Amino acid sequence: MKLTNSIKSIAIGSFDGIHQGHRVLIGQVEAVVIIERNGGYLTPGYKRSFCVEQPCFFYHFDKIKSLTAKAFVAKLKEDFPKLETIVVGYDFGFGYKKEGDTELLKKLFTGEVVVVKEVKSSNISVHSRTIKKYIAKGNIKLVNQLLGRPFVIYGQIVSGQGLGKKELVPTLNLKVHDYDLPKEGVYATRTKIGDEWLDSVSFLGHRVTTDGSYAIETHVIDKDIGVLTGSVWIAFVEFIRENQKFRGLEDLKAQIKNDIEKAKQILKLI
Repeated sequence: MKLTNSIKSIAIGSFDGIHQGHRVLIGQVEAVVIIERNGGYLTPGYKRSFCVEQPCFFYHFDKIKSLTAKAFVAKLKEDFPKLETIVVGYDFGFGYKKEGDTELLKKLFTGEVVVVKEVKSSNISVHSRTIKKYIAKGNIKLVNQLLGRPFVIYGQIVSGQGLGKKELVPTLNLKVHDYDLPKEGVYATRTKIGDEWLDSVSFLGHRVTTDGSYAIETHVIDKDIGVLTGSVWIAFVEFIRENQKFRGLEDLKAQIKNDIEKAKQILKLI
């Protein structure tokens, strides 16, 4: 028996980021149907499932984009034979070239269609595209408000320049894929090592004082984490400063010290 055979209610959408608006939809159903695209995410792929309690089922856009609106609803009925309720956002579009809207969905689906109205936070419309705009500006406090949770990224630990531990402060250098990343600069963050979230300060951007290459680095504050391999999560709390070029490593080291102190003060208040 397929897992979907018992499901009577689903929410449908791209659900990029699983923000406050998405949670209004998801909170009403037994399962989540996610339309998956290619790259440029707040929360990519299966990692969305970490943000919800319900089971998630993925339809890749490339596999369904040629379906007419009628064929798409028929697919839902086939995949979820006991389906009684579909929950969507007010701007939901579906079918070939988005020929279908919420009114057509109500006509094509024999069960109940619940349409959730626009969700706002501090009079700002909660949309993934809006959140991406604020991420690009480095406005992490507002991003987290709209998400209803910290913005996080996941990265693989890689070798860095080797300067950190010798000349500056030890950092974890990360390779990150598929995320929309914040603007270049320094951020107060928390980094997940094993099962523990630790206070940290993180840098994203081109290392203009040294080799000029793009890097994502995180320094865990006041804790020796030793040499690590594998992957880590970084949760962004607040923007500290812009990326800038220093006259040399001594000036950069002094600024990093200031960044760490600033991060400590910010994180102490969380």
